[in-house]
Amino acid sequence: MSIVVDLDQLATALADHPYGYLLTTSGGAVKAVTVTAHVVGGHVLVPVPSNGSARNLADNPAATLLFPPAEPRGYSLIVDGTAVSTDDGFRLEPSRAVLHRPADHAGAGGAPHTHDGGCGHDCRPV
Repeated sequence: MSIVVDLDQLATALADHPYGYLLTTSGGAVKAVTVTAHVVGGHVLVPVPSNGSARNLADNPAATLLFPPAEPRGYSLIVDGTAVSTDDGFRLEPSRAVLHRPADHAGAGGAPHTHDGGCGHDCRPV
């Protein structure tokens, strides 16, 4: 189940996720670095320098920020975009963001599907 996050509401969604992972790639290998982040002027700022991530971004500026749920069965926040290294860490220009969780995590009872094949009631306003 994914819920699109309006990029104008990204700072609000990010406030519910105290830490995450910056994912970068180069030559087919993925590098993951634990980060905190905040939104300033429409960009996501990641104040954690990483030489390996900086090298990857020099080869491929596509990056993903993955923030796990703050509580069990909650939503992960996934932010895709392009990123560059800065003196203080990284700046990501988001292209899309979603709140995501498996359908079987919906509701307290975990009943994910309706009889018509839908995903049941698993909406979260953003």
